[in-house]
Amino acid sequence: MTDTLALQRRFFAEEIEAIACLRTPALVEALATVPRERFLAPGPWKVASQGDFQAGLRMPDAWRSTPDADPRHVYHNISVSIDAGRQLFNGQPGLLCSWIDMLNLAPGARVLHVGCGVGYYSALMAHIVGAQGRVVAVEVDDGLAERATAALAAWTQVDVRHDDGRVDPGEGSFDAILVNAGVTHPEPCWLDALTKGGRLLVPLTVSMPAMGPIGKGPALLLTNDGEAGALGARAVGFVAIYSAVGLRDETLNRRIGEAMKASPFPPVKKLRRDAHEASPACWLHAEGFCLSA
Repeated sequence: MTDTLALQRRFFAEEIEAIACLRTPALVEALATVPRERFLAPGPWKVASQGDFQAGLRMPDAWRSTPDADPRHVYHNISVSIDAGRQLFNGQPGLLCSWIDMLNLAPGARVLHVGCGVGYYSALMAHIVGAQGRVVAVEVDDGLAERATAALAAWTQVDVRHDDGRVDPGEGSFDAILVNAGVTHPEPCWLDALTKGGRLLVPLTVSMPAMGPIGKGPALLLTNDGEAGALGARAVGFVAIYSAVGLRDETLNRRIGEAMKASPFPPVKKLRRDAHEASPACWLHAEGFCLSA
């Protein structure tokens, strides 16, 4: 079984590399070596694929059970349920790994992971940055934070915290920030903490009662290019994702919905932090930041 499982992990890594066009060899190696089942409850598992959602299935109907507890079942591009009742899941590797790939992580890098869940994707990033790097993995749900702490014990470069993801200035800077939950705005502390050349991947989503805890919107890649008062910005996809707790603003939620009606895939090029009047170039103009074309 051990040899078979190792082969399955290797095939899984190569498959995700192919479908997500990964460019980071260390990420592919992490997929082949980090045991995903370590971060999950004992099987059988409830799982869902992109095909389930494309077929119009809604949670909880989208979830189907694996035939047994063989860990090979979780080594596919599927979401694995953490808590089906709350629509919490360990997301699809193809999507999450494409985001990690965009962060351009390197050995020794410092990473902030907001919404780390049970810690699997934190472990992948820890593998990339190595023993000289650091991953601050933050989870607002106390039960998930406890599970992540236990599962990540072997990765000494990971610091798991039960928090909402806002970092104190004394925490220092980060080369990359991954926000793994839907927010209405990038927190100023995240923007302030980015090193020159640092990257922030953040889903900017709209939520509504009919959607429950899931929001929808564009995923944005922000880059600190060294320009005063601005960061480079581009939309890198459209996502349905669990809404962050404590990191949303209801007024901005409505304004994102209005902006998405005009342009669901925003043609933004910059996140401006300077004070200026709203103009037709502003896709989302808000206090403290503006996503501008």
